[in-house]
Amino acid sequence: MKYYIIAGEASGDLYGSKLIDEIISIDKKADIRFWGGDKMIKSGGYNVKHIKELAYMGFYEVLKNIKTILKNIHFCKNDIRIFNPDKIIYIDYPGFNLRICKWAKKNGYRNFYYISPQIWAWKENRIKSIKNNIDKLYVIFPFEKDYYQNKHNLKAEFYGHPLIEHIDDFNYSDEFLLKNKINKEKEIVSLLPGSRAHEINSMLPIFLTLKNHFQNYEFIVAGVKNVNESVYLPALDLNVKVVFSQTYDLLSHSKLAIVTSGTASLECALFNVPQIVCYKTSGISYFIGKTFVNISFISIVNIILKKGVVDELIQYNFTEEKLLNVFSDLTSGNRIPNMLSEYSKIYSLLSLKETSKKIATSIIN
Repeated sequence: MKYYIIAGEASGDLYGSKLIDEIISIDKKADIRFWGGDKMIKSGGYNVKHIKELAYMGFYEVLKNIKTILKNIHFCKNDIRIFNPDKIIYIDYPGFNLRICKWAKKNGYRNFYYISPQIWAWKENRIKSIKNNIDKLYVIFPFEKDYYQNKHNLKAEFYGHPLIEHIDDFNYSDEFLLKNKINKEKEIVSLLPGSRAHEINSMLPIFLTLKNHFQNYEFIVAGVKNVNESVYLPALDLNVKVVFSQTYDLLSHSKLAIVTSGTASLECALFNVPQIVCYKTSGISYFIGKTFVNISFISIVNIILKKGVVDELIQYNFTEEKLLNVFSDLTSGNRIPNMLSEYSKIYSLLSLKETSKKIATSIIN
């Protein structure tokens, strides 16, 4: 069969790579064409567009790049029409994917949505488009299945969270420290400033201010390859190491982490790394988002556990002074054991065996 997969972000590239592996292992004649990143490219198929051309987050950022986004939508429709896939698989990236979904349904294609739009957080009016245009919906949190079923009378499939598979497959090694010439005498604090250039530019300089106050820690930045490396110059100017595409190795050796809200927050929890979650966007994006968001927390850890287990520094609260105060409190107090205890609940909630294989089998069948 012919499969067309659309992922627009780093997390989607991660989940899409495992899904492609499983599709190819089940369907030996699979012909796969996709929008994704380096991980999906490694798994196989033909890469149409790389995620580094696609990742826009926030109202202002989307508006600023609207011409490019509209061109990509037009290109995507034409590319699907030419390829004529048996099945289209959408991975998160709802602003773009739901538009393609609607067009594809009208043109007779079968739509499978993996990593469902988070309408429980905001834009709940998207439920109409989801019901009308998606043939099968896959969710990655158990509360999402209940949400769709109980509130919207829509069946959604939950086979576990695919991130568990990637972390379970990870092999701990001290070679990471040797390869990157990292000082073993100091405890490591991971800085995870995001996967988009505008996020990194906004978050990293404030993260780095901790270095002046805590010389006893080794601060290390988790870098990504899908942005221009110049965004990491503020770290290099302070002699802070940047390690690329080695986030799991870094987290496995970390005492603490400062994290930009997103998948990285969940990764820290699954690696049992105490964390502070931060986020800052443009003033326009923040104002519009705050008006429509329906949730009390921004960190997926707090959302899953339904309480403030990890500190969140958002927008105007994300300052050098407040980050310093929260970091000092976390490192000098006794909150870390409770945080780690709460983390253990997350693994049990999300862990089901062979998540990607079950989703691939469901799509194929």
